[in-house]
Amino acid sequence: MDDAHLKEEGTASELLLQGNFLRAMRDTVRLPDGHTATREYVVHPGAVVIVPLLDDGRLVLERQYRYPIGRVMTEFPAGKLDAGEDPLVCGQRELLEETGYTAREWAHAGAMHLAVAYSTEIIHIYFARGLSLGDRQLDHGEFLDVISATPQELFGWCRDGTVTDAKTQTCTLWLQNVLSGAWTLQWDAHVPGGAGR
Repeated sequence: MDDAHLKEEGTASELLLQGNFLRAMRDTVRLPDGHTATREYVVHPGAVVIVPLLDDGRLVLERQYRYPIGRVMTEFPAGKLDAGEDPLVCGQRELLEETGYTAREWAHAGAMHLAVAYSTEIIHIYFARGLSLGDRQLDHGEFLDVISATPQELFGWCRDGTVTDAKTQTCTLWLQNVLSGAWTLQWDAHVPGGAGR
């Protein structure tokens, strides 16, 4: 498919803000019709979200206060990528740090762009099963509750507005299709000390 008639070409770029891990940019672009416009966006290092499956069919979720929207959110465990970090390694680290769980098997489901109009953020989706519970290793200043729910409870929370987090809703779509057999996952055993997929 030829998308040349849709593409914008960057002609200038201005740094608006350099934060601890985010950058805000304002670029000037040439539109397909030759006119110019500006695009403001956030540069994000990327992240991983994990769908942890307990042996009894329940899911591991978190409840965490999210300051920008001023409320406690119910979400799947997730975290940002460190520079050069493999997404699977990030997922394994975040699952352990936030929930205390390690997983025997992992499956890469796909990726999503969270807010394509104003952010470069990409989130890699992983499923984890064969969970073993250990001690959480929360970062300093991180406060969250770990809960479990059945898939049906999660589906209901997405439907009634209890869960509005976009990554969790996207993972719920994946979960519904995996549980129904419509979509399949390739499961790989976790190699201690390694990050093989």
